[in-house]
Amino acid sequence: MDNNNWLQQILTIGLGTTSLVADRVKEMSEQLVKEGKIDPDQAKSFVDDLMGQMKLDPANFELQMQRMIRNAMQDLGVPRQNEMDELRGRIDRLERQVRELENKLWK
Repeated sequence: MDNNNWLQQILTIGLGTTSLVADRVKEMSEQLVKEGKIDPDQAKSFVDDLMGQMKLDPANFELQMQRMIRNAMQDLGVPRQNEMDELRGRIDRLERQVRELENKLWK
């Protein structure tokens, strides 16, 4: 499995979701203007503020994406690095034990 491909797909989904949220907010603000609940300047200001917050906080966006990727990988059953390291250590110990037993048998 190509991990880079999976990560790229997950990141693309996250970016697409952000875009959908922005589109939906714009639609809702336009609907509120049509219904006369807010004036066009208020709607524009609201949308601009929201979009500005999304752009100004890339660290928060990156943290959210990392959390999403970590959760998706966990759901897919991809082991964490520390789990892989632990398994490698166990394999090394088992191989050493097998070699020691083989050496005892041949003596």
